[in-house]
Amino acid sequence: MADQIRVLIVDDISETRDHLARLLGFESDIEIVGLAESGRRAIELATALKPDIVLMDINMPDMDGIEATEQLSATVPGASVVMMSVQGEADYLRRSMLAGAREFLVKPFSSDELTSSIRQIYAREREKLERFPVPAVGLAAPALADPGRVVAVFGPKGGIGRTTIAVNLAVAAASELGQRTTLVDGSFQFGDVGVLLNLNPKNKSIADLAPDLEAGLELESIDPFLTVHSSGAKVLLAPPSPEMAELVTPTGVRKVLEMLRRTNDLIIVDCSSAMSDTTLAILDQADVILTMLTLEITSIKNMRLFLEVTGQLGYEPGSIKLLLNRADSTLGIRVTDVEQSLGRKVDHTIVSDGRSVVYALNRGIPFFISNREAQVSQDILRLATSLTGDERKHAADGARKATPAKKSLFAWR
Repeated sequence: MADQIRVLIVDDISETRDHLARLLGFESDIEIVGLAESGRRAIELATALKPDIVLMDINMPDMDGIEATEQLSATVPGASVVMMSVQGEADYLRRSMLAGAREFLVKPFSSDELTSSIRQIYAREREKLERFPVPAVGLAAPALADPGRVVAVFGPKGGIGRTTIAVNLAVAAASELGQRTTLVDGSFQFGDVGVLLNLNPKNKSIADLAPDLEAGLELESIDPFLTVHSSGAKVLLAPPSPEMAELVTPTGVRKVLEMLRRTNDLIIVDCSSAMSDTTLAILDQADVILTMLTLEITSIKNMRLFLEVTGQLGYEPGSIKLLLNRADSTLGIRVTDVEQSLGRKVDHTIVSDGRSVVYALNRGIPFFISNREAQVSQDILRLATSLTGDERKHAADGARKATPAKKSLFAWR
């Protein structure tokens, strides 16, 4: 007999609860274990019943679905929440995903949509537990013989798809290439990695880790601060609120990356587009600076300025790789024009596929998972393969790093 998917239904309208229960009652692999009329009651029942899936209405009088989901993520982490709402605005979706929901359904939805979402989420969570069981408390991950490689994904201009590329690159390296991969959200004020991967940053983030390392505390393992995605990639999320970014300092960032090198093959950092001291600390530590641009004149101009700055800061030219995103866009600028303007070749290209990418973004599922056969996914896999090749350059001697005299971004002027 197939495993039963245990479902808890939460809605303040009794007719809706009964309707959903009847709808799911026809499915042989789904068992309704409880009905709750409020967020508080949902937490009580979920704690006692340990459901696999919680169907949660977003608007309820005593405690709304978002607050209830946040509490469930902390108290019953094995319960995956499917948020339900009559409002499909992006803000509701974003807040739900940040709270820890695994899916967002807009009412009215069909029976097929509901059951398909339940089964897909259940299957993903089971696979994650089978492939990546939770380690015993206090058990550190084994160190690697060779230190891991740090790849900083950077773009001197916003809106060029930097976070999307970083997320899918990490997923491809972990799921397809078998690399022990950690993705770090280096946009500490307004990081979006958690939204794109459907993860909750309120449980643990770099703001909980970096200050301790900077203070000199010795940690046996960094794993308790990481969130494991269903692809196998581990994620170190950005702080849940902008003001907490002040807790993350350049020294803290450097120590975080040093620790991650010990237990990972690949560390991918999604950097902010602003060249702050913390961003420079990441670039200093990177073995590869994967610098992104698009076929837009402002993007090309900013890239040219960035390359000039990296020369002044003493970065090795070979550590900087140019990635042209949406390379097949027909905007009147050719790849050869870009290369001529920059005075160097483009190292990697990613095609434009707005439909696959936007659909994946709105669902919190990387396009490398949702549309594995698409050309954009093939380009990501080719890039991941290139970055995880044998030609590693771990600059322990500091040859690729900035000059010792550099104290800040403006020191070279």
